[in-house]
Amino acid sequence: MNAVEESLSSSADRAGTAQGSAPGASANRTDAPKLGPVTSATGRSVSKLLKMFGNPPFEFLLWNGEHIVPEGHTPVARIIVREPGVLWGMLRNPGIHFGDAYSDGRIEIEGDIVRFMEEVYRGSNRAERHKSGVAELFGRFLHRPRRVNTLAGSKDNIHHHYDIGNDFYSLWLGRTMAYTCAYYPSAQTTLDEAQDAKMHHVCRKLRLRPGERVVEAGFGWGRLAVHMARHYGVKVRAFNISKEQVAFARDYAKSQGLDSQIEYIEDDYRNISGTFDAFVSVGMLEHVGVENYRQLGKVARAVLGANGRGLIHSIGRNFPAQLHPWIEKRIFPGACPPALSEMTEIFEPWDLSVLDVENLRLHYARTLTDWLGLFENNVDRVRGMFDEKFVRMWRLYLAGSVAAFTTGTLQLFQVLFATADNNNVALTRDHLYQP
Repeated sequence: MNAVEESLSSSADRAGTAQGSAPGASANRTDAPKLGPVTSATGRSVSKLLKMFGNPPFEFLLWNGEHIVPEGHTPVARIIVREPGVLWGMLRNPGIHFGDAYSDGRIEIEGDIVRFMEEVYRGSNRAERHKSGVAELFGRFLHRPRRVNTLAGSKDNIHHHYDIGNDFYSLWLGRTMAYTCAYYPSAQTTLDEAQDAKMHHVCRKLRLRPGERVVEAGFGWGRLAVHMARHYGVKVRAFNISKEQVAFARDYAKSQGLDSQIEYIEDDYRNISGTFDAFVSVGMLEHVGVENYRQLGKVARAVLGANGRGLIHSIGRNFPAQLHPWIEKRIFPGACPPALSEMTEIFEPWDLSVLDVENLRLHYARTLTDWLGLFENNVDRVRGMFDEKFVRMWRLYLAGSVAAFTTGTLQLFQVLFATADNNNVALTRDHLYQP
């Protein structure tokens, strides 16, 4: 077990969530469980639903007292269904209705919610591989994104997620307010240390030098720009369309005495202009939309000078697919994590050379586990800010995101690139691991 795997395992044990302990464990399951004797129409509906999810080892307790357990396997979680409409909704469109039913309290999950979601993802992945062409087309129709990433649409989408309150995010993102994958050099690394390490990792890949000019597309709460200015002596122009994040970042940079080195601009990446030594985007590509990748690449190429280089850090997939429909609908409207094959549309049309690709999937699983732990530690304050439905919705989102990375459903790509004729690039990776 390497350091990242060890840290992921230990942090998952710590997280546990507010749902209690799983009634049992059946990791490394090689065959799907069978249900015990099912005689009622409702029980047969449960059987059908489980088949849709690849027959995970779940126990069901229904509103009518019926108890359904898998044969030959210890269940990893118990699902309590409080009303019949939940089952029918999930049979029609499980991708949306399960999340809504859990958020509303019409479903309870007894056991480790992360472990539960891991089994859901593993089962769904198995079912996806055996889906017929007609079923796949129907699923795409049901799960099509609700908003496009035009200039106006992108602003609405970002407002939906990021402008719900800086105080809320400060409860669980940690000191850096970095809402992207951290980098854990060891099992003992804390969340805040890992976010600092991630920012150094990005800066070393870009080989930043004092006096250089950097443009950042999508800066979150602005800490990467502050890190680049403070530790690497560069000047930064950073673009973001979240009003609350822009105000927060400007205030923080001023409090650190770095506002003369950093210009935070409330505007879309499509309006970036000027000439820079480096282009960086951490955690924005998921919101760009595949249809806009060529335009993003055009912007990057237009602003990079002769020795220009860039880095894009993004959630991704092993193959093209849409984001989970419930997350896209309720949490991240307009979002779509790309496959590497889709990301090439950023680089190839503009003769940008890909220098390095790194996958930090397990680092994001650990990051999310730490976020979930902080969220649960502050759950009463979150409930006071919003309500119980919001708490349950975000618990499911964070736990499901941990599971998506531990099961390989999602990846985290860092892609380093440069202009085609730039020979001032690193010959080795030694510079990445300097203390």
